[in-house]
Amino acid sequence: MPQLSRLVERFIPVRTIHRSLVERVRIPVTSSSPPDLQAAVKQDPWAQSGKYALGWIYLSIILLVSTIAIHLYHWMSDRIRRATYKEEVAKSSATSSPDDDFEMANLPTNNSTHMFFPRHGPIPAQRQQQQGEETFFSFTPLNRLIALLRYFFYRPLPVLRIRPIRSLRIRRQEISFPSPGIIAIVAAAMIFVTLYCFVPQPLYYSSIQFGSPPLAIRAGMLAVAMMPWIVALSMKANLVTMLTGIGHERLNVLHRWGGYICLFLSLIHTIPFYVTPIWDQGGLVIFKSYFPGHSYIYGTGIAALVPLIFLCLHSLPFLRAWMYELFVALHVPVSIVFVGMLFWHCHNYLTSWNYLWATVAIWFTSYIVRLFFLNWTNPWRLSWLIGEEAAVTILPENAVKVTIPSQMKWKPGQYVYLRMPGISVFENHPFTLASLCSEDFPSDYGEQYRDMILVFRPFGGFTRKVLNAAIDNGPNHTYRAFIDGPYGGMQRELASFDTVVLFAGGSGITAIVSHLLDLIKKMRDSKAVTKQVHVVWALKRPETMEWFKEELRICREFAPLETVHCQFFITGAKRVGPNGFPFPPPSPSRPVSDLVHGKIDKAFHGIASKRNSALIREEAAGDPEKEKELRRENEDGISALPAPTFLPPPKKAHTRPNKPGKLTIPSINANHDHTKNKSFDFGFPSTPTMLQKNLMRFAFLPTANKKTGWHTEYGRPDIPFMLKGLEREFGKRTCIFVCGPPSMRVDVQSCVASMQQKVWGGGENGREEVYLHTENYAI
Repeated sequence: MPQLSRLVERFIPVRTIHRSLVERVRIPVTSSSPPDLQAAVKQDPWAQSGKYALGWIYLSIILLVSTIAIHLYHWMSDRIRRATYKEEVAKSSATSSPDDDFEMANLPTNNSTHMFFPRHGPIPAQRQQQQGEETFFSFTPLNRLIALLRYFFYRPLPVLRIRPIRSLRIRRQEISFPSPGIIAIVAAAMIFVTLYCFVPQPLYYSSIQFGSPPLAIRAGMLAVAMMPWIVALSMKANLVTMLTGIGHERLNVLHRWGGYICLFLSLIHTIPFYVTPIWDQGGLVIFKSYFPGHSYIYGTGIAALVPLIFLCLHSLPFLRAWMYELFVALHVPVSIVFVGMLFWHCHNYLTSWNYLWATVAIWFTSYIVRLFFLNWTNPWRLSWLIGEEAAVTILPENAVKVTIPSQMKWKPGQYVYLRMPGISVFENHPFTLASLCSEDFPSDYGEQYRDMILVFRPFGGFTRKVLNAAIDNGPNHTYRAFIDGPYGGMQRELASFDTVVLFAGGSGITAIVSHLLDLIKKMRDSKAVTKQVHVVWALKRPETMEWFKEELRICREFAPLETVHCQFFITGAKRVGPNGFPFPPPSPSRPVSDLVHGKIDKAFHGIASKRNSALIREEAAGDPEKEKELRRENEDGISALPAPTFLPPPKKAHTRPNKPGKLTIPSINANHDHTKNKSFDFGFPSTPTMLQKNLMRFAFLPTANKKTGWHTEYGRPDIPFMLKGLEREFGKRTCIFVCGPPSMRVDVQSCVASMQQKVWGGGENGREEVYLHTENYAI
C-alpha cells in the first residue's frame, strides 16, 4: 500500500485525480507503468470512449432519415395524384357537353363516364388505363418493398383478455401489445446496444488500479447519448413530428421504450463498479486521502439511478392507467430531477455534457413552441389569459358533448388537451375533435370562429366530473375552457386514395366524422381522387346514432351519388334503470369542490365580461344607442343545448313479417307524435324486441335500405368477410381507417396485412397500395 501511494503521488497530479477519480479511477501510462496497464489502455483507451455514444447517434439518424424519405415519397406522390386528377377534371369540364345536349348514358349505372358531344373541338378519344402515367409519381419496386414490410408489420399480436374478478373489483379488460413495427424497432435498438457493450474487449481490467471497467463506460455513454432522443420523442411539439408527420402520441411509445433501454444501460453501467469495487486493492484509501468529505463513493450514480427507476416503473401501462392523474403530476418534475442528477454524476467527462445540454435545449425549445399551440397565450385573441367559453350538453347514452367556439385552426382527426378550471383546476386530458374546421361550418359565435366539438363517454376522473357538472348546473351554464393543441392527425390525406374504408367501434366514430365530412367536401369540389367510401360503425344501441345525426345527414344528402355507403351494426340493447330512465342517476353533491371550482370559473367569466365591455365601449365610440344594441347582442352568447328527452323503454311486443324478407319493427313509443318532431330518416330500426334478440343469434335482420347503401343490421360485423367482399372494388390505392376496441383493430390489421400480397406480388388490377391507419381508442 505505501508503494502504491508513492507511485500515485509521483505520476498523478492532485488536480488530475480530482477530475477523474469520481467517475473513473485512472492511472496515466508511463514508461514505468505495469505491462497489464499498458496493454489495457492500448486496447480501449479512455480518451476514445466517447465514440460509443456516437454509435447510438448513427443508429437513430439512420432510422430518422429512412422514415423521412418514406414520408416525403408518399407526400409527393399524393400531391401529384391530386394535382393530376384536378387537371383531368378541368380538361373534362372544358370538353364535356352541357346538360341540355344529348349524351349517351351508361345503362348499368345511369351515369356517363365519357362525353360524346363536346361543344368545341373534336370528339375526345377513349381514355386508356394509365399504366405509363403512374410511373411519374409511383415507383413500383419501392411500392412492393413497402408492401412486403407492411405484410409483416401490419400483423397484430393477439389481444390478451382479462376476465372480471368482482372480489378484487377488476373489470373485464382487453390488453393490446405494441405493433410488430414498434417491436422490431425496439428489438433492433436493444440488440445493437447489447452487442455494442459486450462485443468490444476488454470488459474489465485486471485491476481497478488500471481504470474503470470499459463495459461500464460504454454503457454509460450510450445511456447519456439516448437522452436527447428520449426527451424529443416525449414532447407534444417536437422536430421529429414536423419531419416525419408522425404525431407525438405515436412517438410516445418509442419514448417509453427508450426509457426502458436507458434503464437497462444504466444497470449495465452500475453493476461493473460493484464487480470490481474501488475499495479493493487499496483504491479506497487513495480516494479518501483526496476526498475526505465524500460519504459514499458512488453517491452521484445512485442519485441519478433512483429517479430513472421511478420514471420507468410508474410509466408501466397498468400503473399509469390506475393512477393517471398522479402520473401526470409527477412525471415531468421527476424527469427534471433526473436530468439534474445526470449533470452532477457525469461531471463533464468526455462528451457527456454535450448530450445533456442538447437535451435541455430540445426540452426548452419544445416548451417555447408549445406556447403557440395554447388558445390563451395569443394577445390578439379574446381568449388571451382567460380561455374560451364552452357549453356542455348531455347526449343519449349519457355521452358528453363539449362545444367550444374558437379562433384556432385544426385538421380532421386531430385532438386537443382540454382543461376546464370550473370543473377541475389541474386536470388536462386529450379529446379527439369531432368537428370540421371549414367555412362551410360557421359558428354562431362570430365570423372568425369555428365550433370545436368534443364528444366522449364519461368513465372516471375528469370525464365523470364533466358529466356531473352538466347534471348539477343544468343545460344553460357555460364554462371557461383552456385548450392545448391541436396535435396528431393522419400522415396521409384520404383524398389521395381511390377507395376509403372507415371502421368505427362505439365512441371511435369521433375520430372518423371530421375525416368523412372533409372527404365528402373535397369530392364535391373535385379535389379528391376518391370514388368509393365505405363506413362501418358498430355500436351497442341505436340511440348512439343521435350523437352525429346531423353529420350523417349531411354526408347522405351532399355526397356524390352512390359514392358513400354506410353500415351500422347494433350489438346490444339499451340499459335502463328501474324507473325507466338511463343510467347513471345524478351523482351526490360535492359542496366544497363545487364552491372552489365555481369561484375560479366566475373569476374567468368576470375578466371576460370586463374585456367585452371595454371592447363594446370602444366599438360604440360614445354613441349610447349603439352601445345598448351591442350589449344586447353580447348577452346572446353561447349557451348549452337543451338536454335530450329520454323516452320510456319500449314495451314487449311480438312482431310478424308483413312482406317476405322484411321485418317490421315497432317504434319506441306508439303514442309519440312524430309529426311534431320530424327529422331525417336514415332507415334506422329502433330498439330490438325480445323476439328480435333471439333472432340475432342466428342471422342479421333483413333491412329494406340496402340499395341506397345506408342500412342497419343487428349483430357484430364480420370484418374479414366484409373486407373480402369490398376488396373486389378496391382501386389502385386504398386506405383503411380503424378506430375502435382492440379486437376490432386486430381483425382489421390481420386482413390488411394479408392484402399486401396482391401489392408486392404484382396482383390483379395493378394495385399499388393498401394503406392502414389506426387510431388510439382512448383518445
